[in-house]
Amino acid sequence: MKQTTKKIEDLGEFGLIRHLTGDITLKNPETQKGIGDDAAVLKYGGKFILVSTDMLLEGIHFNLIYTPMKHLGYKAVVANLSDIYAMNGIPKQIFVSLAFSSKFSLAQIENLYAGIKLACDNYNVDLAGGDTSSSVTGMSLNIAVIGEAEKERIVYRKGAKKNDLICVTGDLGAAYLGLQLLEREKKIFLSNPEVQPELEGYDYLLQRQLKPEPRAEIIEFFHKENISPTAMIDISDGLSSEILHICEQSGTGCKLFADHIPVDPETERLAAEFNITPLVAALNGGEDYELVFTISPGEYVKVKDHKQIKTIGHITARKDGCNLITHDGLLVPLQAQGWDAYSKRPQR
Repeated sequence: MKQTTKKIEDLGEFGLIRHLTGDITLKNPETQKGIGDDAAVLKYGGKFILVSTDMLLEGIHFNLIYTPMKHLGYKAVVANLSDIYAMNGIPKQIFVSLAFSSKFSLAQIENLYAGIKLACDNYNVDLAGGDTSSSVTGMSLNIAVIGEAEKERIVYRKGAKKNDLICVTGDLGAAYLGLQLLEREKKIFLSNPEVQPELEGYDYLLQRQLKPEPRAEIIEFFHKENISPTAMIDISDGLSSEILHICEQSGTGCKLFADHIPVDPETERLAAEFNITPLVAALNGGEDYELVFTISPGEYVKVKDHKQIKTIGHITARKDGCNLITHDGLLVPLQAQGWDAYSKRPQR
């Protein structure tokens, strides 16, 4: 690989991935899909295996001042299961690699694993192995997940076509507002430990940030109703970022309608308190672990009455670009402004 004068922060997270892996060629026929989707796809015999991994670092991805250990373990598993569901697959096993410093007690590590085990129980997944190590400082938690899917059911990011409908599950922005609430109370606590946190009335937002749930039931619905999304991705980095991934890999544009993007009333209420536009939280907040997917217009009849699925736009020709129609009817280019691990201005 040629040396470059570019800086990591100029590339951003996904630019860095492209920079480091753009020249990689797959050598083994079992590797059906490598880097570039929610999970890799491997074929062994007649089975199609889905594999994904995710790393969480203390101080970057989680703050233990307000994140209970049990919640951290649960959320770490959920984040990985969501990647398998985003491929229209079923998760089967996870592997946990954990490094922690001497500041952590056995009771804390037991609570972490209690959360991991609870998520495994709730989603019928086996904790099949992993690794542990000491750390000089803090905690690092990495989870790898293995799932499976029938070849015909696997959904990639690259299959969206012009006139396909864009749909999302659940509501968006709640996890981001939950994080803002926790960060505010953390600052108050650090300046005056005697002050009790004010968290009443925001149970939903806190749950969405600390103990999210992946959309397993949507995948079951797809399979039961024989629905075939043309493209799909989970919303971990913000709706804008995810739909741009779909459009980039599909070679298309898109048109989203602000009026159709679902936001919970509790999210709107706290957004007003923070002077944040709810739409901005929905587009850029991330960590919702909802699914955004595209379907052909003929499939709309199958999803239109589902209470957890909303149609928010449609796929356009690439030359038309990726755009948002605002509440005022203005057409605004869609930009990815969510979480980027290497940006100069990270959002978390």
